[in-house]
Amino acid sequence: MDRIVLRHGLWLLVADGEKALFLENQGDTVHPNFQIVHGVVQENPSTREQGADRPGRFSDGPSAHRSAVEDTDWHRIGKVRFADDLADRLYRHAHDGDFREIFLIAPPLVLGELRKKLHPQVLRKVVGEMPKTLTNHPVHGIEKLLLAA
Repeated sequence: MDRIVLRHGLWLLVADGEKALFLENQGDTVHPNFQIVHGVVQENPSTREQGADRPGRFSDGPSAHRSAVEDTDWHRIGKVRFADDLADRLYRHAHDGDFREIFLIAPPLVLGELRKKLHPQVLRKVVGEMPKTLTNHPVHGIEKLLLAA
């Protein structure tokens, strides 16, 4: 985990594979006061709920033997697509000059996908990242966790 300095104006992206909060510190390093800039929610049901058929099968050649094909993980694909959407949103905010620096907080899978897709203009503004899921914490809870870090 990167050490975070909670400067006034610092943005946080707190995300998982289905929802994200864009927060801005209206306070200072000692007394942070994160305000929600906006939130994003994407519906991403489990693969079982998204899949329509049984896994496919294919023939192993001239014999009657058939092998199963692994089913597509639609839930994971949804998380990757959500990371794409977040990268686009971050680029628009960076391009518009909405933030000078941003700290990213997301589970490792989402953080990794997001990192791959970030535009260089956004990457220059990333001051750190934390591989954790904090989307279910209230904003004041996130403040306390970051102060303790």
